[in-house]
Amino acid sequence: MNAADKVIKSAFESDDVFQKTLSIVIKEDLNLTAVDFAKKANIPPSTLYKILTGNRDPNIKTLRQIVKTIRDITELDSGDFIAVIAARSVLDNIVETKKKIAGRLVTIREYSATSMEEAIIAAVNAERDGAKALVCAPIVSPTIEKIINIPVTTIIPKDSLIDAIELALKKIE
Repeated sequence: MNAADKVIKSAFESDDVFQKTLSIVIKEDLNLTAVDFAKKANIPPSTLYKILTGNRDPNIKTLRQIVKTIRDITELDSGDFIAVIAARSVLDNIVETKKKIAGRLVTIREYSATSMEEAIIAAVNAERDGAKALVCAPIVSPTIEKIINIPVTTIIPKDSLIDAIELALKKIE
């Protein structure tokens, strides 16, 4: 069940369940603070806080706005992500797990590997997890391209990792 459906279902159960579910969805599913979510939803933070603490029931307009915002945020993710397979030292340079590239919010999921075998296993796992494209080192990319069915791009030392992710994004469009 997706985040928006959880919130809708909880609204019909009880006020307590709704408050707890909305709080969990905002914090854990969307990885946002209540203030950040309120801004995205164009709801006053004080209103959201009152809803979350049970001091106010949301009116239908506010509830619709909450659900719409959850859907908008999760549709941007929609499980789509670009997998990056690299050594931990390279992955540590990725400071964002979501990055706006070419006007789209892209989720970047890291898969650490220190050997060819680990990279191949990581590629298979990334595809199984739902990756739409994969970025990896040139030494392993020809092998990976033969065993998975998603676009593969390589990290070339003279290019940045973001350039490789942008190329992967273009391949899935």
